[in-house]
Amino acid sequence: MRFAITIDLGRMSPDESMAEIADKALELAIVADQGGFDMIFAPEHHAIEMTIGPNPFIQLANWAPHLKRARLGPAVLSVPYWHPIRLAGEAALFDVLTGGRLELGLGRGAYQYEFDRMGGGIAPERARELLAEAVPLIKQLWAGECDNDNEPFPFPTATACPKPLQEPRPPIWIAARHPSVFDLAVEQGCDVMATPLGWPFSEVESLAERLEAAVAGHPGARRPRFMVLRDTFVYAESGERMTPVHDMYERSQRFQTLFLNSGGVKDGFPEPADLSEDADSTPEAIWENHAFGTPDEVIAKLRRYEDVGVDFFLYGSTALNYEDARRSLELFISEVMPAFEAEKPAAAWAP
Repeated sequence: MRFAITIDLGRMSPDESMAEIADKALELAIVADQGGFDMIFAPEHHAIEMTIGPNPFIQLANWAPHLKRARLGPAVLSVPYWHPIRLAGEAALFDVLTGGRLELGLGRGAYQYEFDRMGGGIAPERARELLAEAVPLIKQLWAGECDNDNEPFPFPTATACPKPLQEPRPPIWIAARHPSVFDLAVEQGCDVMATPLGWPFSEVESLAERLEAAVAGHPGARRPRFMVLRDTFVYAESGERMTPVHDMYERSQRFQTLFLNSGGVKDGFPEPADLSEDADSTPEAIWENHAFGTPDEVIAKLRRYEDVGVDFFLYGSTALNYEDARRSLELFISEVMPAFEAEKPAAAWAP
């Protein structure tokens, strides 16, 4: 199993300086790059302070000169907010400017809160349809000319300018949970990134089963690389156990407000939702369900991901302050990654 990381520019309070957050996010990216992470991703989000990412291409292009080895990409672009020609062109330009390092993550979008503001209030089902329409268009625009008759982005014959540096094209990762999206990824020769959210490991197993079903349903198709995101926090002593649990609970309260579109967002900051009746939000469940623990405990948890066929573990930083985030990442690099990296080379990509 290999490793990727996602780093955003979010903040939990207006008292936090955006300039300092940007500087510290770059520092984390440099630590990850020097520590051997294969990929560094940045998310796209709008009008949300907790996960700031209005254009991950700008964020990553700023970082690229400082990052010497990792491949880079958005994880994920919310496809309903992008015209296919613009998306194909910006992605290709990023690939050119970074020397062919693009890993392009695409998804339907995360929150109805954002759909209401960026996507004209579209339903999640329609967002999935737009993702399915966009993926082949992006590939065609990269390869040459195509046109599109479908709303909301019909266009006459066009092509992506520039074309990507990578040939025949950069890798595309599809954020998948619904079985139809797993099918889309396999049909289109794309890779799969998935998140079990805050649910138990049985959800990881279920995601792996959905991938297997999609592969079985398309005999002869290329098998996607499989990446799974989990919030991660490594600490040195068992007495620190409650630190990530507290931080994750704070994040989960606000995530739930956005996920359920239950209102309560003031000046970009989501108000905390009531999780008192949520079985997956008890301290015990939070610790068990996420990649939290001492190095040995996290290694044991990640072995289960490896056993169900996860090719890339996507590290999501949970810590609410920079010092904890950096210390956790450094422990993950020095104490956790060596238990896996020597076992097999990185999963190769081929179209």
